[in-house]
Amino acid sequence: MRYTQMLIPTRKETPVDAELPSHQLMLRAGYINQLTAGIYTLLPLAWRSVQKIAQIIRDEMNRSGAQELLLPMVQPAEIWKQSGRWDHYGKELLRFTDRKNQEYCLTPTHEEGITDVARQFIRSYKQMPINMYQIQVKFRDELRPRAGLMRGREFMMKDAYSFDVSYEAAEKSYQSMYDAYCRIFKRCGLAFRAVEADSGAIGGSHSHEFQVLAQTGEDRLLSCPKCGYAANEEKAEVKRTIVKSTFTPSANTPAMEKIYTGNAHSIDEVAEFLHDTPDHTLKTLVYLADGKPVIILMRGNDNLNEIKLQHVLDCETLVMASDAAIEEIMGSKPGSVGPCHISIPTYADFNVVDMHDVCCGANEADHHFIHVEPGRDFNVTKIDDLALAKEGDACPHCGAPLEAFRGIEVGHVFLLGTKYSQPMGANYLDEAGNSHPCVMGCYGIGVTRVLAAAIEQYNDENGINFPTAIAPFHVIVAPMLMKNENVTSTAEKIVAQLEAAGIEVLYDDRDARAGVKFKDDDLLGIPYRITIGERNLNEGMVEFKHRADKDNTKVAVSDIVDFVTKRVRDDLKLGI
Repeated sequence: MRYTQMLIPTRKETPVDAELPSHQLMLRAGYINQLTAGIYTLLPLAWRSVQKIAQIIRDEMNRSGAQELLLPMVQPAEIWKQSGRWDHYGKELLRFTDRKNQEYCLTPTHEEGITDVARQFIRSYKQMPINMYQIQVKFRDELRPRAGLMRGREFMMKDAYSFDVSYEAAEKSYQSMYDAYCRIFKRCGLAFRAVEADSGAIGGSHSHEFQVLAQTGEDRLLSCPKCGYAANEEKAEVKRTIVKSTFTPSANTPAMEKIYTGNAHSIDEVAEFLHDTPDHTLKTLVYLADGKPVIILMRGNDNLNEIKLQHVLDCETLVMASDAAIEEIMGSKPGSVGPCHISIPTYADFNVVDMHDVCCGANEADHHFIHVEPGRDFNVTKIDDLALAKEGDACPHCGAPLEAFRGIEVGHVFLLGTKYSQPMGANYLDEAGNSHPCVMGCYGIGVTRVLAAAIEQYNDENGINFPTAIAPFHVIVAPMLMKNENVTSTAEKIVAQLEAAGIEVLYDDRDARAGVKFKDDDLLGIPYRITIGERNLNEGMVEFKHRADKDNTKVAVSDIVDFVTKRVRDDLKLGI
């Protein structure tokens, strides 16, 4: 493909509203163009890479025995009401009515659609296991779309759904998809980790996220260097030597005393005022669970894990109370609230059990209680694991200190169970003729998100640096002095021979200075470049360079095609 015949609208300036490197670089390199907030056109270079990612996914899904189909993007409200998600999915579900005033939605995910297929065509245990997948555009009406393809409203996704006769059989389907995902991301050339995760709005008994490692990742992950345990911060557990469910007040703590703390309102400010440390201060949070107030108690240096709390409370909605709501509920402004003399359901994290002689808010502006003894000066409804795990906490399996890193979620596998099949009537008959709901799993990969995550992982000050497997082209051939017939004829011969060998080539046939070509070529991120100049050509040589290398290597013209072909094929085999 000739550069002059492709649409590659590169930019010199970094767009001011693009924060992440992937967003900046895809705009600058002419990969994407914004149509409206959170909705992008994939220009030719991006589309070539996305097609490669999709083909790798298809290869491995088909290898696992899954069957490809295509479900409608527009779905009737009826099936979403049957599953129970029409009213609970939230505002990200774009709902609309047609000319007949019938309710529909643009699907953000297809559990309802595939379950409708299953309930119509799966009748017997003999038809399972079965796994069906699609690669299709999805739409989620994000409140604040950002970061380009990383969190847009419209995106391309691979979603697969398995149906089995039992949980034991479903576990095998789950493991098959887990293994397929590992192969997919390895073939894409990405450094990734599979981590335990919360199932969120999709539901199900357990799940794993596949995270591309990147310092710019929005997800915080914890892993054990000793035993390999890894989990999203929201799911990570901590090993505790003793788990207490009740308080044991200390007899040595003086009577509780109210003191004036002035402008000290945050945990750090109060601790400094008392010449103490945050871990000796009690943090009091006020939330609304399904609209009803609850109090959460944490050690001052811990942070609440809202997902854990939502599971403990078993509520549909959980939101932090506003300042006005806190004042109405607690009788005091935020910064001075506490659990004493309050008759609201109160939940404490396990770490609070070991706290003695602590400080907390007095529910009076600018005042706090000191010498507070849990179990003596206040009681709680329940003690549970509510804190976010953090770096240095003990691994739940082996006790070694956990390490923290950041990642970008590109895939997620869920064991759904009967969450959708039971309410929607996707049943099968067993050998004895008895009816049972199918046991389901679902497995998603953000195809366009993989493209963005790859750029987050592979970029430098000059631009993108793609793994060979998902780069839009394998090689750029860049002749210098387009008016030199020997240079251009040699370049065209090399291009033809590489393409005949199955190597994808972008022929930079622009009549431009070397510096312009090199700058643009580095920006595009194509793995290999062959530079053909008059001086080297007179010696029978051309220059070869990998995008990540600093220096060029001289290679004989007679050897360059075999040399590059071997490098590209080796990369594709190794997944780099």
